[in-house]
Amino acid sequence: MNFNFREIATATMILFAVIDIVGSVPIIIDLRKKAGHIQSGKATLVAAIIMVAFLFVGEEILKLIGIDVNSFAVAGSFVLFFLAIEMILGITLYRDEAPEAASIVPLAFPLIAGAGTMTSLLSLRAEFDVVNIIVAIVANCIFVYGVLKASSRIERVLGQNGLSVIRKVFGVILLAISVKLFATNINGLF
Repeated sequence: MNFNFREIATATMILFAVIDIVGSVPIIIDLRKKAGHIQSGKATLVAAIIMVAFLFVGEEILKLIGIDVNSFAVAGSFVLFFLAIEMILGITLYRDEAPEAASIVPLAFPLIAGAGTMTSLLSLRAEFDVVNIIVAIVANCIFVYGVLKASSRIERVLGQNGLSVIRKVFGVILLAISVKLFATNINGLF
């Protein structure tokens, strides 16, 4: 065990920025309205398991099925792009016929543990000790759980107009992240 506070802090901040759970509050509220209930604990636990599993076997899985990290990141940029379009334009592209509860899809994956997060984990693994990355994942999941649990209160405080503004602002930010993820990785495909 090689705990390094600096590595933990850096990895935590990188994952916090990529997961962007605060920016996802409008999406979470919409999902809660569509599904009627968000299973915060289940979504957080599944996202944590996905992230830790991908940290250990992600690159091998991608290699096994013949996908490189750049292709994975570009595909993830498309998912983020369409989520951003939904947020900015107020349209619905993703339709789940009758979600019983929003927990696994699209909350745990791809919203919390999405392609950007997975790509970041592979990049972090190249630089940092695995145990420090796991601590960063746990720290982020605790924060994610708190935001998921407080989404009703956040909605009441912000109101419909506040949520609409935040949704559009974070939609543009998410769009920019998707474009950056695409631009950074597209050259690696050719």
